[in-house]
Amino acid sequence: MSVDSLPDVAAVQRRTMRTLVAAQAVGAIGITIGIATASLLARDISGSESQAGLAQTFQVLGAAIAAYLLARLMSVRGRRVGLVTGYLLGAAGAVLAVLAGVLDSMLVLLIGAVLLGSTTAANSSARYAATDLAEDAHKGRALSTVVWATTIGAVAGPNLTGPAGALAGWLGIPELTGPFALGSLGMLGAALLTFLLLRPDPLLLAREVAGAPATPPDGGTGWRRAVAATRERPVIAFAVLAMACSHAAMVAVMVMTPLHMEHGHAELRVIGIVISVHVLGMFAFSPLVGMLADRTGRPAVLVEGAGLLLAALVLAARAPEGSSWEIFAALFLLGLGWSFATVAASTLIAQHAPLDARTDVQGAADLVMGLTAAGAGGLAGVVVGAWGYPELAISAIGLVALVAVGGLGARATTRAATGDAARDGTRTGRVGP
Repeated sequence: MSVDSLPDVAAVQRRTMRTLVAAQAVGAIGITIGIATASLLARDISGSESQAGLAQTFQVLGAAIAAYLLARLMSVRGRRVGLVTGYLLGAAGAVLAVLAGVLDSMLVLLIGAVLLGSTTAANSSARYAATDLAEDAHKGRALSTVVWATTIGAVAGPNLTGPAGALAGWLGIPELTGPFALGSLGMLGAALLTFLLLRPDPLLLAREVAGAPATPPDGGTGWRRAVAATRERPVIAFAVLAMACSHAAMVAVMVMTPLHMEHGHAELRVIGIVISVHVLGMFAFSPLVGMLADRTGRPAVLVEGAGLLLAALVLAARAPEGSSWEIFAALFLLGLGWSFATVAASTLIAQHAPLDARTDVQGAADLVMGLTAAGAGGLAGVVVGAWGYPELAISAIGLVALVAVGGLGARATTRAATGDAARDGTRTGRVGP
């Protein structure tokens, strides 16, 4: 395709953003509606509180694996095919979660949870799709706008646990499986919106505009290309470190919060509200976070995210069982700190990943993030079972310290890269970056 025949990139970017926002809002219902009940369903099926976090842990593990596999698919077929595949696999996982409750089978529940992770991976990939055609100076705003769209469905999702329970009664299935039945419809809706409206594909168009091949040249596995890009640009490694550790700290505390509240006889409705407040912190303020990252620097926002996460963990450690102002504040700040760290780190990755290895780097980053969080989520149940919820919050402070290390390292490497570019420009007589 000649340059003259290429579509208006700005117009395509606007249409892409509208599509991603709509799909993200609908798909988020499917992801978050089961958060408040997943640990309780796993506890009831397994008969063990130490296994209560397994459903969320396997979902996070599934998201990690799917992130990498979907990234490989997107590298060849584009964002649209990869996103639709992720949503459809997630819908299948939600159906299996319902079946697990009916059959009282932990194995079926865990398989369903792994597939549910595909929708989480798809929604995460959508934030990168928003940056494919965005200018570098506005990548943070574009990425964070799609993250913000999750608020619409994510806040509504946990609050639908009551109606979902009524739906479960009408269908004759266990009450705790109702949210998954309702969530599957949201995932199917997101798949349909993406399939119909995400045209032209933003990643494939970005390659055309740059004059790059429609598919990356065969330079080894996607993992090797990601590692090579990270060695060439160390800022990516620091961004991945911060993103993975912030996600792990958030998941570890979040998945065990419903159980901690139930121990104090909090109602399911109240638990759902707390999760909604948490999700509000995760997504509602992300456009402001994105603009802050674009204006003040992404590394600085990473360090600020570490501070918010630290405050959240201190409050969580002080929160008594049941419902309290401490647990509401802790879960809100936990979400907000995650937003600061994730938006800033993701924007750094989108900015510095080379075009020919873009999806490889992004998929590998989300794989590392998911595996780290899966490990933290799995250990969370063990820690709470052996010592308690406050001890879990205190132990997560070590992860937050690594978020700060990632932010400081990203700042040092980006400054060094800028200085090298300026010196090269002086030696060659070039003006500008």
